[in-house]
Amino acid sequence: MRPSGRNLDQMRPISIETSVTRHAEGSCLIKVGNTHVLCTASLEERVPPFLRNTGLGWVTAEYGMLPRATHTRMRREASAGKQSGRTQEIQRLIGRSLRAGIDRVALGERQITIDCDVIQADGGTRCAAITGGWVALRLAVNKLMKAGDVISDPIMDHVAAVSCGVFAGQPVLDLDYDEDSEAGTDGNFVMTGAGQLIELQASAEGATFSRPQFNELMDLAEAGVAELVTAQKEATS
Repeated sequence: MRPSGRNLDQMRPISIETSVTRHAEGSCLIKVGNTHVLCTASLEERVPPFLRNTGLGWVTAEYGMLPRATHTRMRREASAGKQSGRTQEIQRLIGRSLRAGIDRVALGERQITIDCDVIQADGGTRCAAITGGWVALRLAVNKLMKAGDVISDPIMDHVAAVSCGVFAGQPVLDLDYDEDSEAGTDGNFVMTGAGQLIELQASAEGATFSRPQFNELMDLAEAGVAELVTAQKEATS
């Protein structure tokens, strides 16, 4: 039995509210159960120096957690003078994931930065950030297309992510904090709307896992990502 009472293959409730900030070219508030992430997309008509005069666009990301996103207050990383290794790893993952769904030639020589700020954390924050980040990106690109600044749609496919793991000896979908903190195996699966894998992070934290169990996790992830993509479509239609 899962602590939440959910079935093994059951996602938490998903909601995506768009256009939640006034100034960003694209924005959404994604809620996956009690994990809430604000995602904004900011467009700049420039690219990093290493991409100047290449004709290629760039999508990057920044990630952070508010001090009381968790059970106890966390010190702001700005007050510590540097980002933690975890934060840097997560924002690089978000950037890599979203770039996998973009035709950078079609985007043109411009940059879109996705900011993902965790308002409330209950497991799966990086997965929610990727899923919501894609929605913010989609909305920003829609503005580019409406203005005629791009000739063809640079977004090739949806990008979404979900966590899966082995909890109490059973593969489960979409781990919340109670499950994540006790899971023997924890994995994050980033996929396209077509079901192609972008990135997979999985590790045995309390117990090893078998190939058949991994196959079950993959099946759960595919189903979970499909549900998330449906939510993305509903939010951006």
